Amino acid sequence: MAVIPDRYLDLLRDKKAFASLATIMPDGSPQVTPVWFDYVGGAIRVNTAKGRVKARNLKVGAAVALSIMDPDNAYRYVQVRGRVRKATEEGAAAHIDSLAKKYLGKDKYPFAQPGEERVMYEIEPRAAQGMS
Repeated sequence: MAVIPDRYLDLLRDKKAFASLATIMPDGSPQVTPVWFDYVGGAIRVNTAKGRVKARNLKVGAAVALSIMDPDNAYRYVQVRGRVRKATEEGAAAHIDSLAKKYLGKDKYPFAQPGEERVMYEIEPRAAQGMS
């Protein structure tokens, strides 16, 4: 597992930074989506509903990349390359609620659709570098 350089940990832990998550489509082309995330136990965690494009691409073992820009300084960012190490529905609803708290200040995720099934993904960083 790669260590995120200390000078960028505030982007993962303290700020309401969005990540641009790059995944790979079945045909090999890239797909990028802005996502909410958190950083727990050395893993970057993201969340989505089953059936979405990124959910189809985020299989355990899949290669991904994230670019996380400082919301206070667009010229400061960290980019992380890694692999999906876990995908689980267990705790995923609580996880999206915690992300809604972080990003919106709301206790409950307000955009849930009827019958939606959430999945939480843990991404293990393998390489990280940035610009300050």
